[in-house]
Amino acid sequence: MDTDVGEGGGSLSVGQRQLLCFARAVLRGSKILVMDECTANVDVETDALLQSMVRRIFADCTIFTIAHRLATVIDYDKIAVLDSGRLVEYGAPATLLRDPSGRLSALVEQTGPTMAAHLRQAAVAAAEKGVRVG
Repeated sequence: MDTDVGEGGGSLSVGQRQLLCFARAVLRGSKILVMDECTANVDVETDALLQSMVRRIFADCTIFTIAHRLATVIDYDKIAVLDSGRLVEYGAPATLLRDPSGRLSALVEQTGPTMAAHLRQAAVAAAEKGVRVG
């Protein structure tokens, strides 16, 4: 807690700064959480841990997440798919994935057969549980 991190966190890596910002949100008890590629500079294991924490700690909060990793948002209430800054799809992930010609479906398929199956299963499981995350 008493470590000098330098001006603007200059002595920290980008990933460390992201983790520090996340810790601040947890300590503040924020009711609205805005995350813009918040785990882009951390390894996959740390990303999974942080996403699990977000789902647990911020379960009763409003979360807006910008992410390229589909696993980060596949179980959210709603997903907005953008293309060149334009909204091309919006809805519950499980609903969007029912359209094989949809943009989210195409993005999921681009992850490869194993990951695509995992993402589709996660979206359906979230819909069945009535998960309210983002």
